[in-house]
Amino acid sequence: MTMQTLLPRLLLLTLSWIWSSQLYAAPSGPLSAAKATGQFSAAQLNSSQLSAAPSFRWAALFTLLTFVPACFVTLTPFLRISVVLHFLRQALGTQSVPSNQVILGLSLFLTLAFMQPVLLDIYSQAIQPYEEGQLSGEAAWAKASGRIKTFLLPFAREKEIQLMVTLAKVPVPRTPEDLDLRVIAPAYILSELQASFKIGVVLFLPFLVLDLVAASITLALGMVQLPPVMISAPFKILLFVLVDGWSLVIGSLMRSFQP
Repeated sequence: MTMQTLLPRLLLLTLSWIWSSQLYAAPSGPLSAAKATGQFSAAQLNSSQLSAAPSFRWAALFTLLTFVPACFVTLTPFLRISVVLHFLRQALGTQSVPSNQVILGLSLFLTLAFMQPVLLDIYSQAIQPYEEGQLSGEAAWAKASGRIKTFLLPFAREKEIQLMVTLAKVPVPRTPEDLDLRVIAPAYILSELQASFKIGVVLFLPFLVLDLVAASITLALGMVQLPPVMISAPFKILLFVLVDGWSLVIGSLMRSFQP
């Protein structure tokens, strides 16, 4: 099973589930006749209540789907990659080059490449057995959340985990695997922000030296009104290209996710 077949299959599964719910929600003949005459029996009222349940389930599904982009942005390497690339653009002083669309697109595809084993494990261990009726919804969620916690735990720092345990007011578990996902998820986000800011500082340092050199030269020559950034920007871009900066940054960034 590859990503090319996994994503379309998940989409078809969701659409088929919604379609079956809509068919189930369609009123029956006797119920429609009772609506026309205004006479309802107890059985017909119970049937009406049951037929409304899939509509609520449909609304709940779409409500949950609104959280999917937020989970993808915060609970995957997308967070660290996008923040580091924004720091890199600011360090280069190129303003809007590369654009936000390019940075987000690059972060998206790098994240999918890294998360493919995790997504395939979730599909094979939780979604596929749920499709085949081998697991209930609760059991499938337990399998999926367990795989997600296994991925998040190595990147969540102990300090952030202790902070979230204190804020959530949950008992301290015996092992990290016993932590709830509502504790691990924010701890992972804080840890990723801390790591991305550290990488951003390291990226800024060599370009900051060039800015200081350019500022010193302009002051020494008496060109006070000439912005040093205009002089240092070409040299920063040239230095970045000469050292093959994109491959160096992306390679180091992706290797930082190796446990």
